[in-house]
Amino acid sequence: MEKGLAGKTIVLAASRKTDEMTTLIEKQGGTALVRSMQGTVFLAEKEVEPVLKQIVEEKPDFFIFTTGIGTQTLLDVASRLGIYDDFLSVIQNASVASRGYKTFGVLKKLGIQPVAVDEDGTTAGLIQSLKHIDLQGKRVAVQLHGDASPKMIGFLEGKGASILQVLPYQHTAPDDVIVETLIQEMKEKKVDAVCFTTAIQVRSLFKYAKKIGTDKELLSLFTNEIDAVSVGKVTSEALREEGVEHYVAPELERMGAMIIELSKYYNLQSE
Repeated sequence: MEKGLAGKTIVLAASRKTDEMTTLIEKQGGTALVRSMQGTVFLAEKEVEPVLKQIVEEKPDFFIFTTGIGTQTLLDVASRLGIYDDFLSVIQNASVASRGYKTFGVLKKLGIQPVAVDEDGTTAGLIQSLKHIDLQGKRVAVQLHGDASPKMIGFLEGKGASILQVLPYQHTAPDDVIVETLIQEMKEKKVDAVCFTTAIQVRSLFKYAKKIGTDKELLSLFTNEIDAVSVGKVTSEALREEGVEHYVAPELERMGAMIIELSKYYNLQSE
């Protein structure tokens, strides 16, 4: 049987483990192009410090934590500021919602039992669990990671909440030249699939496409010409939020499994 990726050009939007994935693609007969949409994520400690102080002073009614590393980082920064006990007390006296098992684990160590948790690790799952909670007029602190979450913020605004966003990690966009190159390669049908390993990669590509007015064309390409490939529920959720309904995703949320799943997909297509 011909290898599933024979004659296929596969774009890797990741910034890590690209050598390993390139090797896997080549073993399956394909050609890999690295076009990182990841940019960089950095610890924005100076930007977070005043927000933490504001939280301690204003004592929000509700906290939403979306990543384990982000939750732990807020605690670490509060400790360095000398306000750890005050910050923890505010959280313990508020209602808390949690997305993802790592976040839940951090909160559990603190003895905090969330009143709302997701069922599937996604923002949509967390929103579903928050629908029955009255947030009208409530002050809600939302810990985000890397970039804003329009879906979550829009939901909270619709519930009448007053929102304080906390981003311990912030995102620097990828190089415009790399994004432009990928979009042009997609337009010229030089690639067969684009592999995304984080939600930020998806958002970076579509954000730039919207800026230059090619987002509808990009969506059309993903719908009709080029396969989107995703690792993980959160990445898949980001694709759906951008309007990409068809994508290839492995059950095992690993990069290697993604390449194997794509190869199987093309094998089935060729039968």
